[in-house]
Amino acid sequence: MAYARALLKLSGEALMGDQGYGIDPAIVQAIAKDVAGVVASGTQLAIVVGGGNIFRGLKGSAAGMDRATADYVGMLATVMNAITLQDGLERAGIPTRVQTAIEMQEVAEPYIRRRAIRHLEKGRVVVFGAGCGNPFFTTDTTAALRAAEISADVVFKATKVDGVYDKDPHKYADAVRYDTLTFQQVLSGELAVMDSTAIALCKDNNIPIVVFNLFEAGNIGRAVAGEPIGSRISN
Repeated sequence: MAYARALLKLSGEALMGDQGYGIDPAIVQAIAKDVAGVVASGTQLAIVVGGGNIFRGLKGSAAGMDRATADYVGMLATVMNAITLQDGLERAGIPTRVQTAIEMQEVAEPYIRRRAIRHLEKGRVVVFGAGCGNPFFTTDTTAALRAAEISADVVFKATKVDGVYDKDPHKYADAVRYDTLTFQQVLSGELAVMDSTAIALCKDNNIPIVVFNLFEAGNIGRAVAGEPIGSRISN
């Protein structure tokens, strides 16, 4: 495989599939199947999961909630997704640990960097929940932060589209997909990949980002194998 240690960022919206809310068990099973192949190949894999399928802090804030309070509710939503994902992975035979930035010892381990790395070295998948534990930061930023902390070789962002476009491909038929980009191009062009804090973190720590379509079977394995799918952002 092209990468010894990778971090996979899954959005909450990806987990709900075509449903309008919640978690689609079929999507979880498909992810577990792909992840099983990656782990069997020897690649160490960590996952950061979002919570937008249940609650999004920005939307709650826009509806009148205090922003910090709304973000904490969103963090709890990511923990629900992380535990659900853990169940799906373990039913596929993959040893998995959930670590959360907010302590909730009855359901998950607290995030401890050295313990997370040890789990990875033992062949376990580590799912990070509750974001980075602070409001005003997205799970995209958490993915970049955790990738730097565990010395990941790459961040994979699995989305509903097959890469980075110059404009929304669902709205514009003439949207152009980029095969490769630099971090500076993403920042200066304000391309909707990840938030600017996440992009800057990956840029400063020289961690490439690969954006690809989650819903094509086997794509996680192809991405880890280094096949040219989606869009690659690097220095």
